[in-house]
Amino acid sequence: MISVDDIHLSYGGFDLFRGFSFMLKDGDRAGLVGRNGAGKTTIMKIITGEVVPSSGRVNKQSDLTIGYLPQHLNYSDTTSVFEEVNTAFREIMDMKETLTELEKQISERTDYESAGYLDLCNHYNEISERISILGSDKTEEQIEKTLTGLGFKRSDFTRPTAEFSGGWRMRIELAKILLKKPMLLLLDEPTNHLDMPSIQWLEETLSDFTGALLLVSHDRIFLDTVTNRTIEISLGKIFDYKVAYSKFESLSEERRKQNYAAWENQQKLIKETEDFVERFRYKATKAVQVQSRIKQLEKLDRIEVEQTDAQVMRFKFLPSPSCGNIIVEAKNLKKAYNALPVFDEVNFTIEKGERVALVGRNGEGKTTLSRIIIGDLSYEGLMKTGHQVKIGYYAQNQHLLLDENKTVFQTLDDVAVGDVRTKLRDILGSFLFSGEDIDKKVVMLSGGEKARLSLARLLLSPFNLLIMDEPTNHLDMMSRDILKKSLLHYDGTIIIVSHDRYFLDGLATRVIEFADGRIKDYPGNIADFLYSKKMDNLRSMNAAKKEVAAAKAVFSDTKTGYIEKKEQERARRKIVNRIEKLENQIAGMEDEMALIEKSLSDPSIYNQSLHTELLNKYNELKKQNDGYLSDWEMATNELDAFDNPNAITEN
Repeated sequence: MISVDDIHLSYGGFDLFRGFSFMLKDGDRAGLVGRNGAGKTTIMKIITGEVVPSSGRVNKQSDLTIGYLPQHLNYSDTTSVFEEVNTAFREIMDMKETLTELEKQISERTDYESAGYLDLCNHYNEISERISILGSDKTEEQIEKTLTGLGFKRSDFTRPTAEFSGGWRMRIELAKILLKKPMLLLLDEPTNHLDMPSIQWLEETLSDFTGALLLVSHDRIFLDTVTNRTIEISLGKIFDYKVAYSKFESLSEERRKQNYAAWENQQKLIKETEDFVERFRYKATKAVQVQSRIKQLEKLDRIEVEQTDAQVMRFKFLPSPSCGNIIVEAKNLKKAYNALPVFDEVNFTIEKGERVALVGRNGEGKTTLSRIIIGDLSYEGLMKTGHQVKIGYYAQNQHLLLDENKTVFQTLDDVAVGDVRTKLRDILGSFLFSGEDIDKKVVMLSGGEKARLSLARLLLSPFNLLIMDEPTNHLDMMSRDILKKSLLHYDGTIIIVSHDRYFLDGLATRVIEFADGRIKDYPGNIADFLYSKKMDNLRSMNAAKKEVAAAKAVFSDTKTGYIEKKEQERARRKIVNRIEKLENQIAGMEDEMALIEKSLSDPSIYNQSLHTELLNKYNELKKQNDGYLSDWEMATNELDAFDNPNAITEN
């Protein structure tokens, strides 16, 4: 499909790429990873032709179609959402015109055995097959399914695209790319502007994609779900692993350890050689040996080590001041913007030490609630914080709130008070700002550097409630891990808005979901929440299918003969019995798993061997339950097909 051969790229004497090659073929789902600035986006632009390498080339098959979603877009806001997305089918309209012309040419030919006639027929068949793949007869259905999957409401379809924020317009562009069904998909941070439900929908959609995929993302779970190959960029070269991200991490870490050990050995050799040269440089009796050592150093292939191997961000939050047990309390809370309701009748209490994740689709009120708690927005109802609660707030656009005309050091110095001012350089060093970096103007910083600087500001004062709105935006994977570990060791209360499931896993002790102007409280971690949501969706789906099946059975009674009807009822009853049996098995499994979860969380019965035994048993039950769920889905689909054989199934 496509091969990237011996790519070199230099900017003003700096070598970004030092020669790498790789291939992508049908079915490849590759994650492109590396530290910020390694060149991930540049590789995608080289493939699309936007960037021309210093040397090397990209070879593509002649009919290759590419769908590219960059991180930043220039938008055209002249149509409605539906009309803009409908332009994705322009290719189909062009191909249909070509088919009409080919039909005319074929009908006028009589040389049925000639190579020219066969070429026309083959070309006709190729275009017909392409139109069939794109699904030209179901364009409106495809548009509706894609837009709703990406979080748009049906009432949004007729709204002008100009009314939507940049993040929502990025979703419109993603919808267009997916509907074009290109042979190669290049997606650069596609989850940056997506909420959790939309990310999960995109995972399912990409899992069904039959072409090749090259993906840049900092979302581990997304990478693990979607990819089967990981291409790492390091020091201008690439390392290709035929595994998904979670397996790649251990393999890459082992390679880095080996490389670092080799680097240390080489540095020792270099030091010894240089010491020898310096010691005997002016001794005639050692001239031959000295020249030999100098040539040895000149020919040496120097091993390089990435900065991330030797330097990482490190910090911990200040101890939280004492406060009351009730941190935040809301009763009958209501918020609307210009008569447009955001949420209504919201009630909850957050107690000391809880780590609460706020989740839900964008626009449902997560950020709004955060701003109400800090006193930044008006509201109706009751919202109060507890005794001596001191709030530290990290806004979703925190990096944009920095004064770009100030230096890195001034940004902290202007807000620091007391003894902490003497430690500013140490604090900045912990966030990878050292030497001349602290004198840089904020305007010169990257998005990741601004995010780190904003986090550094949080360390200047002690808080007992941290409210963090999408704190992982602009942070690479290593920085996300370090932030997560720091939050796990923080002794205060946390309210966090995030769509990063890996980041929330093990961090959140409670999940509050925002949906349709209401909230729903889920005790437990993010994995418990996602499992509960999955079961709720399965039960709703099954109930709806049973209602439709019952209605259609009544309608068909007058059309079906008695004997045929009995045979159909017998066959249908077998499927229904299988579904009921599976549902009972699933319910039993869930009950047994819940008992084990309770035992695992009980410190009074803890010992290592029992804990391991229970954990193994839990994993066995979960694996078996996943099998039952898969069988249940197949059986319900079979029942749906049985009751509605002529219907179009929506996957």
